[in-house]
Amino acid sequence: MPRHNETAQPGEYYSTGTAGQPRRVDDGEPVGPQPPQRRRWRRILLISLLVVTLVGGGGVIAGGLYLRSVEGDIERVDAFQGVPEEGRPQAMVEGAMNIMILGSDSRDPEKTSGSRTDTIILAHLPKDRSSAQLISIPRDTWVSVPRSADGNNGGRDAKINAAYAWGGVPLMVQAVESFTKVRVDHVALIDFAGFKEIIDALGGIDVNSEKQFTSIHAPFRTFNKGMQRMDGEAALDYSRQRKQFADGDFARIRHQQQVIKAIIDKASSGGLLTNPAKLNSFLKATSNSVSVDKELSLLETANQMRGVRGSNLTFVTSPTKGTGRIGSESVVLADTNRVKSFYDAVRQDAVPDIIAGAKKP
Repeated sequence: MPRHNETAQPGEYYSTGTAGQPRRVDDGEPVGPQPPQRRRWRRILLISLLVVTLVGGGGVIAGGLYLRSVEGDIERVDAFQGVPEEGRPQAMVEGAMNIMILGSDSRDPEKTSGSRTDTIILAHLPKDRSSAQLISIPRDTWVSVPRSADGNNGGRDAKINAAYAWGGVPLMVQAVESFTKVRVDHVALIDFAGFKEIIDALGGIDVNSEKQFTSIHAPFRTFNKGMQRMDGEAALDYSRQRKQFADGDFARIRHQQQVIKAIIDKASSGGLLTNPAKLNSFLKATSNSVSVDKELSLLETANQMRGVRGSNLTFVTSPTKGTGRIGSESVVLADTNRVKSFYDAVRQDAVPDIIAGAKKP
């Protein structure tokens, strides 16, 4: 972003003037301090940006001290280091964007290693930025994993999340692109354990449980069927459960999608902005839980996504044939034919076909 004496382009912020008051350059819009009503709206948009764009799909523009503070706190990673451009999928529709979101739960009681990613989401942002589709790829999906940059791993079939253990984010980019044939434009990494602080800063979220069940983790909470208010610990516990459900890890994916959407819905409500202490806690918790690639512009993406709300986000799961065994491993089997047509729709930015393709039996 331009600063001080650099030249600002339309839609960009830079810091000049009294007390570092941020100013914006817009086509036909005067440059100078913004009225309180506009600054308040931009804070709402920042919340949507951080929770929706980074955690899973849309968002809107924000500015001022909040944007500069939070953006400065978010860690940047070199997500595409060593990824050869030759052979990568090419974008078919100019302006559409795909963000690969990798999530791990560093405090999951069942987690024995931090080297694999628990959650893989491909967030498709259409060219018109009127909606977002969040595609969950089950972590145990059996795919061909490209060889790692050091040549020591990969180059064979494995669970897709093995790519992260073998070659970090760059090999995950290659594995997802190889599987989907969709170009990954940007990457965000989320520590779902940090959602506890985010949810508590929001004052809890409302989640609709499909049935009554008891957690397998201490303190062994019982989740009742139907809508209920959850604090951060309870929501994290809920999102980890899978062994009580016939479809196992697919239930865990549904629970994560529910929690993400509930966070988006709660953060998009106006009450957060009337409590400065709660707002600051929320922004700090969010920035501590995410990192993004070096090229992702929070401001630009937020500006593009200012019309997206929870109502036009769609959560879908990559087409599968269910689970099976390959050798000694329990895996998720991709439905090869449906995968091809489904990701063809993603490449072509055909939103109705993306949604319809994910719902076919």
